[in-house]
Parts: sequence; C-alpha cells; structure tokens
Amino acid sequence: MAFSKDELREIYRKRAGAYDLSANLYYLLGFRESHYRQLAIARLGVQAGDTVVEIGCGTGLNFRLVQEYLGDEGRIIGVDLTDAMLAQARARIAKNDWDNIELVQSDAAEYEFPVNLNGVFSSFALTLVPEYEKVIERAAQALAPGGRLVVLDLKLPDNWPGWLSQLGVLITRPFGVTRDLSERQPWKVMPTYFHKVDAKQLYGGFAYIAVGEK
Repeated sequence: MAFSKDELREIYRKRAGAYDLSANLYYLLGFRESHYRQLAIARLGVQAGDTVVEIGCGTGLNFRLVQEYLGDEGRIIGVDLTDAMLAQARARIAKNDWDNIELVQSDAAEYEFPVNLNGVFSSFALTLVPEYEKVIERAAQALAPGGRLVVLDLKLPDNWPGWLSQLGVLITRPFGVTRDLSERQPWKVMPTYFHKVDAKQLYGGFAYIAVGEK
C-alpha cells in the first residue's frame, strides 16, 4: 500500500539530514542519479532571466544545476511538503549566497502556481503525489506558451522479471516507493494537457524523463 502524505512527511523528516548522501549511494548500483538530473534539467530549455518552479525540491539538490541556466537574474521557486527537507534547502541557499530562490512549504496538489512560468520541474517526487494529474494540469495552465514541464521519476520496467522489479521497489522503499506507485503514470497523462510530449527511459526502464511542451 502506498504511504499516506503524513507518512511520507515523517519519512522525509527522518531522512532530511542524510538525504543527499543516501541518494548518491545508488551510484553503487549504477544508477547515475546526478547525471539523470542534469539530463532532465537540460530538457527544460530555460535561459537567463526565466522563472522555474520545482515540485518536490527537497534539500535543493537541483538548485545549482538550474542556476547554471537561469543566472542571477532568473528565479527558482522550490515547493516541498516537508519542513525538514526545506530546512536543508534553506541552508544550501545560505551557503551559496543565492538570493533568487523562494521556498514554499506546500502539498504539491494544493500549490497555486504563479502564471507565465518558463518551466516546471520535478525529480523523483511527482509519483509520490496521489493527485499527480491535478499537479500536471495546474502546471500546464501556469506555463507560458513554449514553456515545459519536465518529470524525472521512477517506474516499473516493462521487460524486467518480477523478482528484479520487486527488488528495485525494496531498494527504493526508504524514499517512500511502493509497488502501488506503478499505477501512477504521469507520462501517460501529460498528452492530455500538452500538445507535445516526449518520454525517454533510463536505467533499463526503471526511470524516465518525460517532457511536455505547451
């Protein structure tokens, strides 16, 4: 059974302090998380001065990558459910003297997007939201023409044997992943709200990047 939002909040409160380190441990299994984040952010197609919302920003692992495209004149709005994760993000912002990042503690399904955004991004977070389609719809409405929604997330591979898929779920369970989440498929919903959608599988189909352009 999928974790409730309260359960997820507690999971990430406990993991917040060591989140960055524990996420990078998946490199030992060949899961190139940082590289996948770079690929996904590049697909946003944003440039200096643009505004980007990140849903499920966590500790702010992606901020530096996005900053490379936006520059000091751009703006990042990081949204996350968990106070402890945002505390880590706030510390990262202070350490780097970034003054163009706003943090918002909110349930992604209830977040009111600002209008005329240039990009919306989510990495390893959107599938955890039961109302993920509502988030996709609101993101599409908020984006300016030509703006993109980019989703980097996990999925069950189509061609893996059952035991291997189950092992993948068990390995990622500490981050709130359960087999039930396989029924949540954002990349299949995105064509309803975007005129152009492109999806690419990663890590043998256990992860994907989906891009929707308005």
